[in-house]
Amino acid sequence: MTAFRTLDQAEVKGKRVLVRVDLNVPMENGRITDATRIERILPTLREISDKGGKVILLAHFGRPKGRDPKESLKPVAEALAQHLKKGVAFADDCIGEAAATAVGALKDGGVLLLENTRFHAGEEKNDPAFVQELAKLGDLYVNDAFSTAHRAHASTEGLAHVLPSFAGRTMQAELDALAKGLESPKRPLVAIVGGAKVSTKIDLLENLVQKVDALVIGGGMANTFLHAMGLGIGKSLAEKDLADTALRILDRARETNCAIILPVDGVCAYDFKAGAYNQTFGIDAIPDDQMILDVGSQSVERVNAAINDAKTLVWNGPLGAFEITPFDQGTVATARHAAERTRAGKLVSVAGGGDTVSALNHAGAADGFSYVSTAGGAFLEWLEGKPLPGVDALKA
Repeated sequence: MTAFRTLDQAEVKGKRVLVRVDLNVPMENGRITDATRIERILPTLREISDKGGKVILLAHFGRPKGRDPKESLKPVAEALAQHLKKGVAFADDCIGEAAATAVGALKDGGVLLLENTRFHAGEEKNDPAFVQELAKLGDLYVNDAFSTAHRAHASTEGLAHVLPSFAGRTMQAELDALAKGLESPKRPLVAIVGGAKVSTKIDLLENLVQKVDALVIGGGMANTFLHAMGLGIGKSLAEKDLADTALRILDRARETNCAIILPVDGVCAYDFKAGAYNQTFGIDAIPDDQMILDVGSQSVERVNAAINDAKTLVWNGPLGAFEITPFDQGTVATARHAAERTRAGKLVSVAGGGDTVSALNHAGAADGFSYVSTAGGAFLEWLEGKPLPGVDALKA
């Protein structure tokens, strides 16, 4: 995006380049169980290294309260080296003598990972003194962690104001994809919003009804809307105290000519468990003693018809309880259809949020989307129309 400084404008040869990355990867027994976030940053690291820059990585891990060996990034350095196919040095602090010595030993093209920035309270406080300590270690700053861009922390926002700053390639790709998704989309623009609770996505829904041509509401949150409209939802998960909020969002959608697409049928069961006996009912005939756990086939047809009409799709949240078979079928069918339209060049599809990534991977559809964001909170706040401090700090 031209509004942001990128590596195309950065002279990195012989320079110490502080690169903020997201290495907050899931681990079990000291082993990384999902290396997606490591894989995403490799192009930026390789480019800086190949151009003769000294790559100095800043990252957080977990939510430590002070220094905690269990939250050390050292195991991640070893995994990163394997993926990068290159040695990765490690410093047991991100500021002070240990960090300065490790940076001083770094040769052009070398890669160094500094210890967890959250071991210092100044990180999350965006303490100017801590920012200055970090800044001493670099000549340039590159932010390649969109997933942390909604936080105004020292290593995500503060550094961008004291060193020449640029977006890394992963950040750049994310910003380009998001611009195509909401800022300058090809229309018609359709959004799918699912998940369990309306309460966590009120700002999101209120923003989207002003921007999209059609909004599909699925998952548990759809039950809250159906209840608000006076329909019986049996034992289904719903936030009945938010009925007035749901009606306000529906009213706003009418004012902005945003079509709201709610389920017309639901796959129901007595129990929320894998392989549970289930039946599909029209949405006006849900049994009192059952719960809706997925959208039915007629609902899938309606959603897929909206996708067929769309030029752009933004997706956040599953349409049903996709973690448990057979209540994954609605999400899987819709995801595969969107991926098929994207591969055919008929749709730009942007998806994000933790459950969304898992659902698309489960459907085998993630690779078919134009862009799948691994950023949870940052992606959601972008959808809500909120400013992202880490992004705003990179504006040219």
